[in-house]
Amino acid sequence: MGIVLGLIVTLSCVLGGYIAGGGHLYVLWQPYELLIILGASFGTFLVANPMKVVKDTGKGILEAFKNKVPTQADYLQLLSCLHSIMREMRSKPRSEVEEHVDNPEASAIFSAYPKILKDKAMLAFICDYCRLIIIGNVKSFEIEALMDEEIQTITHDTMKPKYALQDVADGLPALGIVAAVLGIVHAMGALDQGPEVLGHLIGAALVGTFAGIFFSYAVFGPLATKVKVVREKNLRRFTIVKQTLIAYINGAMPQVALEYGRKTISAYDRPSIDQVENETIGGGAPQAA
Repeated sequence: MGIVLGLIVTLSCVLGGYIAGGGHLYVLWQPYELLIILGASFGTFLVANPMKVVKDTGKGILEAFKNKVPTQADYLQLLSCLHSIMREMRSKPRSEVEEHVDNPEASAIFSAYPKILKDKAMLAFICDYCRLIIIGNVKSFEIEALMDEEIQTITHDTMKPKYALQDVADGLPALGIVAAVLGIVHAMGALDQGPEVLGHLIGAALVGTFAGIFFSYAVFGPLATKVKVVREKNLRRFTIVKQTLIAYINGAMPQVALEYGRKTISAYDRPSIDQVENETIGGGAPQAA
């Protein structure tokens, strides 16, 4: 909704100011200039990125339009899931806990948290490190270093659509100049025509420069930033898991370890201590039998 509203405001101000200054809106409608600019941008986008990144960019744009970021309820569910698995590791034999992390789809613990079960990357992250904790012969600083390395790798892969869109935005002004130059070449071939025809052709050429700059700074640049913001908020969940499990490894009680994770949540979305306690102790998912 924010993206659509922002584009409406931007277009209204740009086109409204142009019309208010005496400009004619129909002059800006130059479909062949737009074809050159946007078509070339899409072509260079395909050249520069593997198909996996192309598909992920489409997914990232959709997430940005939907503002698909974790809510406070999502954070509470994640903390509650971690609390359940930590209690299980603390009170049950190794063989029973391994059943949950080796086959989370059949686990009574993870089944109580459908969003986490559906998120394969997050599910694998939790299960992998809980498995290392169960083994019991790995130092906490070693696990923390490994977590940091994996989070860095996940971040790099997750941000590829942002960089791809930013590259498109950076190239659009130059492609606008290309479209303008082609328009001027076309106009030079019509020097024998009247001033009205020649003026129209030159105006069409200049629209290419305008369109390239506009799409760069008013559409694709902000869209790349929005994709980054949305994905950074989703990546924050991995840090929550990391801080919680590291605190648990270092001897903190499950409820205390949750506080380490809770503190890494943005103040805008962070649930209170009472909310976490109500979710995990009072209203949390039932423990596996």
